[in-house]
Amino acid sequence: SAASDVYKRQVYSKPKRGKSWLGDTTPAPRLVLDAEGGSRFTPSKKISWDPVTQKPPEPDGTWDTVLVNVHDYKTVLRTYEWLNSGQHPFRSVVMDSISEVQQRAVDDLVGINQMQMKDWGTLLRQVSDLVRKFRDLTTHKVKPIDAVIFIAMAKQMQDDTWRPHVQGSLSTTLPYYVDICGFLEITAAEDGSSVRRLFIGPTPGYETGERVGGRLGNYVDNPNITDMLRVVRGEDDNEDKVA
Repeated sequence: SAASDVYKRQVYSKPKRGKSWLGDTTPAPRLVLDAEGGSRFTPSKKISWDPVTQKPPEPDGTWDTVLVNVHDYKTVLRTYEWLNSGQHPFRSVVMDSISEVQQRAVDDLVGINQMQMKDWGTLLRQVSDLVRKFRDLTTHKVKPIDAVIFIAMAKQMQDDTWRPHVQGSLSTTLPYYVDICGFLEITAAEDGSSVRRLFIGPTPGYETGERVGGRLGNYVDNPNITDMLRVVRGEDDNEDKVA
């Protein structure tokens, strides 16, 4: 696929701002790696899949979303193997959340023991490699994915800037791996109503940014990733969707 045909994105926010709901707006059929248990409450029609013991399900009209319940790191790795094989039906992939998936990697490394200095280096290499591999599915030679979304928790740093909540140096490098790094917040619209606003342009106090040529503006109200993907591709001229 050409660069304009794919979408690698990171969305982070404070708790209960609708991150999992946003992941449910990606193109279907979609795959959600649910490490937090929140995606099961989104409105799409769902089935569960165990990538360790089962083949990917076939689309039969009864589901839009396949949930992979992530209880250990090997489940994430096995999911990637299926996606990389090209033997799957999915148009989009959502990791909900990369913050919790990183913790699964910690559990795999040391269990309940304290992380040592050498473990932090191993963790950075493992999770950075994982993120890049999932990101690169958008340019897969056999079956490219339309959208890969990394959802993250948010953390306010010592300089008062909000950034994706991942441990170690990954908090610095993660935004560079994606086309859009957006912060999702509930805010007041001009008419006084409350809207979910996804900040993607330069935003004081928040780690945000994009490299899609400004097609989406500085923010998107009540964001829908399928609609945003059409705008990025130049398939939709409805400017009311962006601001």
